[in-house]
Amino acid sequence: MGGTFTAAPALALVLLVALSVAATANVGESCSTAADCGGGQWCFDCQPEFAGSSCVRSAATNPFQLTNNSLPFNKYAYLTTHNSFAIVGEPSHTGVPRITFDNQEDTVTDQLNNGVRALMLDTYDFKGDVWLCHSNGGKCNDFTAFEPALDTFKEIEAFLGANPSEIVTLILEDYVHAPNGLTNVFKASGLMKYWFPVSKMPQKGKDWPLVSDMVASNQRLLVFTSIRSKQATEGIAYQWNYMVENNCKCSNRAESAPLNDKTKSLVLVNYFPSVPVKVTACLQHSKSLTDMVNTCYGAAGNRWANFLAVDYYKRSDGGGAFQATDLLNGRLLCGCQDVKACSRFSLKTTL
Repeated sequence: MGGTFTAAPALALVLLVALSVAATANVGESCSTAADCGGGQWCFDCQPEFAGSSCVRSAATNPFQLTNNSLPFNKYAYLTTHNSFAIVGEPSHTGVPRITFDNQEDTVTDQLNNGVRALMLDTYDFKGDVWLCHSNGGKCNDFTAFEPALDTFKEIEAFLGANPSEIVTLILEDYVHAPNGLTNVFKASGLMKYWFPVSKMPQKGKDWPLVSDMVASNQRLLVFTSIRSKQATEGIAYQWNYMVENNCKCSNRAESAPLNDKTKSLVLVNYFPSVPVKVTACLQHSKSLTDMVNTCYGAAGNRWANFLAVDYYKRSDGGGAFQATDLLNGRLLCGCQDVKACSRFSLKTTL
C-alpha cells in the first residue's frame, strides 16, 4: 500500500509537467501572454485588425555558441539596431519635452541581452558633452536629444564585462567635432579596455582576425566613425575604409563604395524606412526582409551581409529579423538556410 500512495503523487507530477510543456506555444501559434510562449519568444499582435496575438521570436541565435568562434569576424552575421538609442519612452534628460521619432522599444541593455551585436548611434556635440540625438542639419536640440553618450556607453561596458566571449560593434553617424570628444567619453565609460585597434583591421578586403583571438585578447569592441580624419587623430576606424552599406534598396549609400567592392570586407544591409513606423515594422520584418537579404547578396558581389540593421527589431509575425540573421549565419557558416542546420563539423573555413 505504501508504494501505491507514493507513486500516485509522482505520476501526477509527471503528468503536470508534461501538460505544461505541451501547453507552451511555438512560434506563430496563438497566445495570450508571453508565459504561453517558449524561451526567446514574446506574445505580440502583428496585425491587430484581423490576426490576434501569436508567439514571435524575441532573441537571436548565438552562432559562437551554436557552432564555434574559430572563424574570422567577417564570416559571421550580426543583428543590428538602427538608432539604437532612440527608445520609446526614454525620459527627457534636458527638461524639455522631446519632439522627434523613436526607432526601438528596448533599452540598449535589453537589446544586447536579446542578441543584438551591433548598435548604430548618432553622436553630437551638445551642452559641452557628447550626446545621442536626432537632429536637423547636423545640430542637436533640447527637443531632439535622447541622452548623454556616456550613459549608453556604460551600458555597453557592463554587458561586455558580464559576457566575456561576446563582441559588440558600434557604427557612429558622427557629428562630434570637439577635439578628442569621443575618445574622452570612451575613456570615461571604461570601454577602452575592450578596444579593437585600427592597426589590426584588414586592408584590401582581407579576412578579419579570428573571433576566438579577439576574445582571447579581450579586444571585443569595434568602433566605426563617419568622420574620416578621426582614424588618424583618435584611432577610430573610418567606416568606409572597411565596410560597404546600402540605402533602402540594394544600392550603395552615397558615402559607401559600391556594394560589390570587395576591397571592403564587411557588408551592412539596412532595412528600414526613412521615417520609422511601428505598425508597419511587423510586416516589413516578415517575408520582405528575407527577400531583401537574398537580393542584396547578389548586389554585394555574391556576399552575404555581416550586419542586418532594422528598426523595432522584435516586431514580426514570427521569426522576423532574428530568422533573417539565422539565414545569414547559415549561409556564411555552412551554406545552409538556417544556422541551426550547421554543426561544428560542417563549418566552411573558406567561403
